[in-house]
Amino acid sequence: MSAVTNLKLTSINELLTYWVTRQVSLEALTWLDEIRKQISSGADAKVFFSSFSKVPRYVGKNQLQLTTQDLKTASTMRIGWFPSHWSVDQAARTLLVLTLPQIDSDKYLYILEQVFKAADVGELVALYQALPLLPYPEKFQKRAAEGIRSNMTAVFNAVALRNPYPAEQFDNLAWNQMVLKALFVGSPLHLIQGLDVRANRELSRMLIDYAHERYSANRLVSPEIWRLVEKFADAEMIEDLRRKEAEKIYG
Repeated sequence: MSAVTNLKLTSINELLTYWVTRQVSLEALTWLDEIRKQISSGADAKVFFSSFSKVPRYVGKNQLQLTTQDLKTASTMRIGWFPSHWSVDQAARTLLVLTLPQIDSDKYLYILEQVFKAADVGELVALYQALPLLPYPEKFQKRAAEGIRSNMTAVFNAVALRNPYPAEQFDNLAWNQMVLKALFVGSPLHLIQGLDVRANRELSRMLIDYAHERYSANRLVSPEIWRLVEKFADAEMIEDLRRKEAEKIYG
């Protein structure tokens, strides 16, 4: 039986705290605990803003060392949550966000929106990765859509890859735009959660057009598109694309 199970962790906050505690100094942990107490007690929003920015100075940016059991516990607490790629500072920043009082939804959302607007790349990655853990998930749809329009690949990937939020909250328009952009920026489609479930006819059409454009420009097309195209395209379309693909590969 794992240490996580023995501790009988009952919340995502407790689980994140446990992970961070294993990898940071006593000084860093003391600082984090004190800040969380202030935030949970209703401290001025400036305390949160300042602390959120300072997190890496105290806890560092090392990768979270998560076991198979850690990841299993995470997915049990929140279906689809798979933070295998998270760093310590991202986990600590998520803790601060989850510590904010949430009863007043307008105030909570306002504070987070201000953080999003002022955040640097590292802070944005942490915020977008944390979306599936936040209350009022439907309220972040526009913000998440903004993330997939980012010209910073790291920010786009934080929303699009290994994140259950888009599959759960995006409409087909936003979803299709995200999948297509993943191809344009070279992000692997297999890391998009819910890819097969959210496949749709319009996306298939968009991917066929994308493939034709690529082949016309003498460029290769990711083979990952076939799982999204074949379900909706007719046999003639598939045959045409396969032929152009073979011409591109073999000449």
